[in-house]
Amino acid sequence: MEWLYLIIAGICEIGWPLGLKMSQTTEYRVLWILFAVAAMGLSGLFLWLAQREIPIGTAYAVWTGIGAAGTFAVGILLFRDPATLLRILSVLLIITGIVGLKLAH
Repeated sequence: MEWLYLIIAGICEIGWPLGLKMSQTTEYRVLWILFAVAAMGLSGLFLWLAQREIPIGTAYAVWTGIGAAGTFAVGILLFRDPATLLRILSVLLIITGIVGLKLAH
């Protein structure tokens, strides 16, 4: 169950940079800022739940990795961020590290 909490925390971690970006690109600034704050709170809550059984270093690395890789994908899909080969390979290294941490647990 803790790994599910950690995945949820990582997905919520994607929400706050998305909310901050949307607050800059739409007229619904306050709503998107509130979305970002809610995502931060939920991300922290689920990380806290996950850390009951998952070592802190593993949990933190996986949490930030999911957030970084997910935000990278959102940037490409929604905001036309560059999808160069080097950027994609670099994110694949992050994902490889996340998988490695799960396998080593």
